[in-house]
Order: sequence, then C-alpha cells, then structure tokens
Amino acid sequence: MSNIAALLADIVGAHNLLTGDAVTDDYSHDEVLTTPPQKPRYVAKPATADEVSRILQAATEHRIPVTARGSGTGLSGAAIPRNDGLVLSFERMNAVLEIDPTDQVAVVQPGVTLTALDAATVDTGLRYMVYPGELSSSVGGNVGTNAGGMRAVKYGVARHNVLGLQAVLPTGEIIRTGGRIAKVSTGYDLTQLIVGSEGTLALATEVTVKLHPRLDHSATVLAPFADLDQVMTAVPEIVASGLGPYILEYIDNVTMAALVHTQNLELGIPDRIRDSCQAYLVVALENTTSQRLDEDVERAGELVAELGAQDAFILEGSSARKLVEAREKAFWTAKAIGADDIIDTVVPRSAMPEFLAGARDLATAAGAAAAGCGHAGDGNVHLAIFCKDTRARKQLMTDIFALAMKLGGAISGEHGLGRAKTPYFLELEDPAKVALMRRIKHSFDPAGILNPDVILATAE
Repeated sequence: MSNIAALLADIVGAHNLLTGDAVTDDYSHDEVLTTPPQKPRYVAKPATADEVSRILQAATEHRIPVTARGSGTGLSGAAIPRNDGLVLSFERMNAVLEIDPTDQVAVVQPGVTLTALDAATVDTGLRYMVYPGELSSSVGGNVGTNAGGMRAVKYGVARHNVLGLQAVLPTGEIIRTGGRIAKVSTGYDLTQLIVGSEGTLALATEVTVKLHPRLDHSATVLAPFADLDQVMTAVPEIVASGLGPYILEYIDNVTMAALVHTQNLELGIPDRIRDSCQAYLVVALENTTSQRLDEDVERAGELVAELGAQDAFILEGSSARKLVEAREKAFWTAKAIGADDIIDTVVPRSAMPEFLAGARDLATAAGAAAAGCGHAGDGNVHLAIFCKDTRARKQLMTDIFALAMKLGGAISGEHGLGRAKTPYFLELEDPAKVALMRRIKHSFDPAGILNPDVILATAE
C-alpha cells in the first residue's frame, strides 16, 4: 500500500494526497439517510485532466476502486467510497474557464459550485438554470446525477443543459464529447451517456453548459387546495396554459407545516384555510417587464381559482424567495423531523394522482407514513418515508417503486440510484436492460474500478 501511496503522491503532490488519519470523515459520506459512511484508504486531489488520467491508469493497473467526489451533497450514497478505495476529489478543479455570451455557454471545471458559477455569470445577464436545491453542489455532481430541481419544468435537467464534456476514461484516455453546439447527429451521443452515469463510466474534467437569460421580474402564486387530487388535476392545465412557469411545485400540508415551523415562514395564510387545506401549489412566474409579469400573475390567480383553489396568495420579493428557499430545504426538514428514507420517484404528470393515492395506501397498509412535495410540473415526486422497521420499510419502498414503474415512471428522477437505491433497481428493472448496461460499463471500464457499488453493484 505504501507503494500505491507513493505513486499517487508523485502524481498530485504529497500535500494533495491524504491517507490514514489525515482522511477526514467528510470524505466517507454524502447526505444519504440510510447508507453508512465508509472511510477510503486514499484521497487524491488532482488539479488537471492529465493528473486525473494518470490516477485512473494507476487505479486500473492496481485494481483500486475509485469514487469521484464533488461537494458531497448527493442524497443517494453515490459518493460513499469503498474502505479499500480511492476518493478522487475535484475540490481543486474549481475554475470557471470561460463565459461565452455569444454562444451562451460557460466552460467550467467539475468542482465549480453553483454559487460560484452564478457569481461568474451575473454581469453577463445570463445564468445556468439547473438548481437541484443546494447551491453548494458542484457542476460535476450535476453531471453525475443528471441533476434537476424546481426549475426543470421550464429549463430542463442537466442532460438538457450540458452541451459538451472533457472526460477521462478509466484506462486513462482523455476524450471530448459534444461542444458549443445545440445539436449533433454524428455517431453515438457520448455526452448524454456520461451524464447521469454517477461516475461509473468516465470522469468529467471539463463541462460546457448552456446559459439562459436572467429575467429580472418574478413573482410566486401560492394556491391552497382542499384536496390533493385537485392539485394534481390542476398541474397539466397550468402547463398547457402558456404561462410558462419556471417553478411548478406541490407541497402537502404535513410538509408545508414542517417548512413553516422549521424555516420560520410567514405566508399570511388565514387559519381557516390552512386548517382545511390538504396541499399547496406553488406557481413561480418570470418575465422581462413588470407589466407582463403582472398580467401573467393575474391570469395564474384566475386559473387556479377556476381549478378549485381555496384562494391565491401573491408572494413577491423576500416572501417569494423565502418560500422557494424553504422548499429547496425540504430534505433537511424531512431529516429534522425524523424521516427514515426519502424517495425521488418520477412518473408521467397524468399518473401523479394515481401514484400519490397508491403510495399513501401502501404506506398506510405498512403502518408507515409518506409525506412530501415534488416538482409537479415534471412528475418528480419527493416523499419522506416514516417507517422504523427496516424490513417493512424495504418492502414499502419496493412496492412504491414498482408502482411508479408500472405507471410508466422510474425509481429516481434526479438524485440518482447511488448505493441506496441500486438494490431496488436491480430487483425491479428489466434484466435485458441491466445486461446491456453491464456491457456498456465493461466497454468503458473493463477493470470495473469506477464506483463499483453504484447502478450495477459488482461484488467486492
């Protein structure tokens, strides 16, 4: 092992390699609730794609499992390493290399945080619009999980916003995919294959992302409904209305009460409405002028009333921002009130009423509870599962995932499978698809060193 440490230190410099007691607990986990931390044997902090290449060549030669790490904000355990493995941390590769207003792209290293990228683009009138709820998350992490977030209903997920990559294969080759172009029909789309692969195929060392105009005027309509089914019925109508909300969320009454309490929200909702409300719809709108925004807000208020809302509250400025920030912290709220697991299942919008009713029934039958919120505009449902019995919880989760897949959905909409959800995927997914994925994995990573416990879970 000392020979391996010397080899890695020669690549990144002794001060950028951690071993033994120098490996802090931060490198042993992400934010997943259910998967225990594991401290790696090595942490290497490369500064260039060439150093990443040399590290991966050495890892392949010596069969050392490698887990890439950005900010460690993931929720599925994809950043948990093996205890005999290597964490390849991108914390030093954190430069914004270029902002190109003409092509409306940014070129960044994978360790760049969303906060840093937003600050780098603010003077251009452009911004990167993938915000998965944690601004300290890294662009490389967005790539790994195909991150989404509340703005995905208008701007899409990472897969719609990552145009090109520089990536390093486990065997050390450095490749470029895509570029500053919006479309390509030349061969296989390797960019989109790597996006969402959770560090199992190749490691991105440079990312070209799409930027969008910053719209200066925004407001949020908060609509309480007496019935959750009414909320789900209203969603496709709002999507089809032409209003183009950039956030379209539902929040059930249990989750809203928890958000109000833990985040000290003042929403101005009368007690009589709050007590009779089963769920809320959050409709955030933006426009280029205040007049156009006012017209959209008025139409949105009329529309939610027509669709059965008990009222419509217009939130602007700090009130709107605080509600959105509280919603982005829903995971931390669920964690604070004792959730035992979380789900980010996705189903077609049309299937959301049936899915939510079925999930509630499954939880009740299991003696458990399921509460939450979600990106109603794109069918992404976030449920906090309260079930202390490990065996019962595993069966409940399996049943909920199976229901989502039966309705045309998938186990994860944006968090990824990681270590936590991979067992459900392997149990429920079509074996032919899994076998094909294994062949793809082998083509990229013949030694099987990249994140071997994620998606396809090879034996240790």
